[in-house]
Amino acid sequence: MNFHTRKWVKPEDLNPNGTLFGGRLLAWIDEEAAIYAIVQLGTSRVVTKFMSEINFVSSARQGDIIELGITASDFGRTSISLCVEIRNKITRERILTIDRIVLVSVDADFKPVPHERTRITYIEDRFREQPGSNDSQDESIPQKATRRRAESTSTVEMPPTGTDTQSNS
Repeated sequence: MNFHTRKWVKPEDLNPNGTLFGGRLLAWIDEEAAIYAIVQLGTSRVVTKFMSEINFVSSARQGDIIELGITASDFGRTSISLCVEIRNKITRERILTIDRIVLVSVDADFKPVPHERTRITYIEDRFREQPGSNDSQDESIPQKATRRRAESTSTVEMPPTGTDTQSNS
């Protein structure tokens, strides 16, 4: 699980019980999932199609710092499936899990369109894709950091799935 975002639970995020309002947390998750899908699929046109059972394991209180973790689990022809875990940054206690969120790449008319991605990419891969970039000679990144980034580059190959993970395409 890659933890991408941290949120600080503030008074405006609380329900009448003094704990994190579930609707606020779901909004944060949907936004982070969309951002993750946009980065992975290389398009800004994605919509949330499906969210599986949401398991609220524990609660967060004012002042807690929570982490949102997202990992791609599958690529369909027009979609990407993600799994989510939310945890308390300090205690590492799990707050929520979602086994599957499906986001779909769409065109201007909101019709599903193929995205042609089959693997998870990380920020290190994006740096290499920049036109004119020369990873080992980038003056804006110290050599030690460049070497460390090159050594840590990784991808996860996803097996082709003969069918899409969503039903509209």
